[in-house]
Amino acid sequence: MKESCETTNKPKTFNELMRSSYFWKPAAGVIVGGIVGFMYYYFVGCASGTCAITSNPISSVLFGATLGLFLTNKPSKTY
Repeated sequence: MKESCETTNKPKTFNELMRSSYFWKPAAGVIVGGIVGFMYYYFVGCASGTCAITSNPISSVLFGATLGLFLTNKPSKTY
């Protein structure tokens, strides 16, 4: 028997989506990850400009936000 990533209690309307963890959990991960990425740039950073991620605040925030999304998103089981 195959398992699916779909669940029966998935939100059906926009209002239900805004109140559910399907939206807020990844959104919180992106926001917190972006803040942590900026803090890493600000406090640790790379003064010489040779570091690809930490020498630029935008790339540092995007990298942190991406990691936050990956950490909070629940992967699907595949067999």
